[in-house]
Amino acid sequence: MGELFQPTHLLVIGLIVFVLFGAKRLPELGKGLGEGLKGFKDGIKNAGEPAQPVQQSAAPAQPKAETIEQK
Repeated sequence: MGELFQPTHLLVIGLIVFVLFGAKRLPELGKGLGEGLKGFKDGIKNAGEPAQPVQQSAAPAQPKAETIEQK
């Protein structure tokens, strides 16, 4: 299992990803992956903290009454 991530294997995987997604999509994929990892790390860091209570607004929102127009 230790031989799985040799430099030549990683180079072949990188070449396949480059061919599949193209040069224009790779920065977008990298940015999305980075933001996902950052969100995951923040979620793990905040997992040990108690949840923040949700504050209620002063007046609850009233549902709008629907009017039926007659013709």
